[in-house]
Amino acid sequence: MNKTNKIKIKLNEYIVNLPKDFNQPTDAVGQRLLKEYGALFVARGVIPPKTVIFKSEREVSAYQASLSKSKKNIGGFAVELQTAAMKNFEDAISEAEQNSLTITPRGADAAKRNYADTVTLWASRVNPGISHWVEKGALNKADASRILSLSPFKQVSEIFKLESQGMFCSKDLSKSIIYSVAPPGTSQHLSMLALDVNEHGDSMVRDVLAEHGWFQTVVSDLPHFTFLGVLENQLSKLGLKKISDGGRFFWLPNL
Repeated sequence: MNKTNKIKIKLNEYIVNLPKDFNQPTDAVGQRLLKEYGALFVARGVIPPKTVIFKSEREVSAYQASLSKSKKNIGGFAVELQTAAMKNFEDAISEAEQNSLTITPRGADAAKRNYADTVTLWASRVNPGISHWVEKGALNKADASRILSLSPFKQVSEIFKLESQGMFCSKDLSKSIIYSVAPPGTSQHLSMLALDVNEHGDSMVRDVLAEHGWFQTVVSDLPHFTFLGVLENQLSKLGLKKISDGGRFFWLPNL
């Protein structure tokens, strides 16, 4: 095998580690979302989604119903995760306690979410964002009405088009919406392999979570951890790359 072939295999390692029946996106929106949220799809010991975007509540419900899952009361909140993810999270909590640390969920929606939850969060950014750009005269009312009348799934590409024209719908209206909220049907929380943690700012807590397969995989979402099911020294073999940002480390698809 020559050097060129070796390099080609290395660059495609992430794709090779995706589930065999994964619906790999060919459109620009899907490919962008795969780069942003795609670490989840190479998780081990669990069942990640087979698609980058769920298009409806029906699709999400069917997927979630197929999973082995566990529901526990942790920190005063009902937390539901895939069974393996829950076991490792509880093990992390136990280890943390032995070191006088706490690990708790960040609210009632810290773990499992349904499709409607992702739509609500999306609308909480899109609706005021659209109104802002109409008021500024950058977007006419007809286009605004057309975009808001679309299904959440079809809105995503339209919002990205607005961003290419400098009209952003993030919370502060200064950057891409994906740095503020995941598009409908793309949230890692739908997989029950994601958890928002209160103590995310403590590097010792992050280390304990990593020892039990939980890593940060979304650069723009600091409380967010994803269960990948392996130790850190195995992540690069799954085609993930380590990114340093603000004193933290994130694992993203090497695409």
